[in-house]
Order: sequence, then C-alpha cells, then structure tokens
Amino acid sequence: MVDARTASRWNWRIAARCRTADAEELFVRGAEQRRARQFCATCPVRTECLAHALDERVEFGVWGGTTERERRALLRSRPGVRSWAELLRAARAEHYAAGATEVPAESAESAESAAEESAAEESAAAMADLLPPPDQRAAC
Repeated sequence: MVDARTASRWNWRIAARCRTADAEELFVRGAEQRRARQFCATCPVRTECLAHALDERVEFGVWGGTTERERRALLRSRPGVRSWAELLRAARAEHYAAGATEVPAESAESAESAAEESAAEESAAAMADLLPPPDQRAAC
C-alpha cells in the first residue's frame, strides 16, 4: 500500500495501460464506449484514472473504465465531493479492510488472471458504493 505522501508524488499515468497502446480507441462515441471500456479492465491504475477524470471533469472518452454517461451520473449523485481521488482511495482502503484478500497464485498465468479479476472486482465495488440504487438514478 502506498502512503499519502508517496501517492501525491507518484504519477499514475506511467503505469496506465493506455500509455503503451493506441489510446485513440478510448475516445469514441455512443455504444462503442461500452467496448472501449473493456480495454481498461486490466489496467492497474483504473481507480486513479477515474478519480482524475472526475476531479478534472473530463467530459470525453473512456476514463478509468467508465463512459461519459457513467461519470456524469457519478458527479450528479455526489455533488458535494471535493476530491474524488481521496474518496476512491478511502473506498479502496475500506474494501480491503473489510476482508478482501489476495488469491494465492499457482502460476504466473493464474496470478495475472487473479490480478485482473481483483482489479475488476475492486472497481465494480467502488462504483457500486458510489452510485445511487438503480431505481433512483436519473436518465443521463
């Protein structure tokens, strides 16, 4: 776990999966965004990317595995949030404190697969905690 001082100096963009691939595929419109966000599923800094997009009010493209519509819904659901980076960091810490454990790796391949699944579960848990219940969500 990275402490707050180190986290503030660490540039998450260096570890971003889109840094070494064609990121243009993440800047698409409509239904193509659903496919584009799958690219983010294995990114190790998806949470930091999402926090950046929310804090900076980035309106276009897929960021942190979320579409433009999903980010607008998050911003509307919590208008009083001053720092999404702090909120998501705290949610991640609570998630792990609540008993999230690492899956023992039996091989390099299974370790990579487990990391991808863990990252996807972490992001889904954080998103689920942030969004209002489905029946209370306004249309975007």
